[in-house]
Amino acid sequence: MAKTTTQDADTAASIVTLGVDTHQDAHLGVALDQLGRRLGHLSVPTTVAGYEELLQWAEGFGELGGVGVEGTGCYGAGLTRFLNSSGIEVFEVGRPKRRHRRGSGKSDTTSTLRRPPELFWRAPTSARPKAPTAGWR
Repeated sequence: MAKTTTQDADTAASIVTLGVDTHQDAHLGVALDQLGRRLGHLSVPTTVAGYEELLQWAEGFGELGGVGVEGTGCYGAGLTRFLNSSGIEVFEVGRPKRRHRRGSGKSDTTSTLRRPPELFWRAPTSARPKAPTAGWR
């Protein structure tokens, strides 16, 4: 699987927020500085090695203040467990409503680059992976 990274800003940030769009085979992370400026984005596989790479990459910009994960109970559950065990504060980020996505096109990079700034306006909550309910009656 190909990994891609870009760096949009040349200076290191003091406090970094990471937003992650989760999928079955790959997660796309976007790093922001304390002013909401995009520092870069990175795509990693959904493995422990990929989670470690994403965390090290984000911490390379500065102190990690928190991570917003879309889908902490589904594709993001493994990443959320990894971040929680690493002592990183995780925020649950909901999917945008269809009416807001319609007409603006959809790509993982586009949707992820649009989402993270809202993390600065959300109240922090501790996110934990939700238990699967498929087998419950």
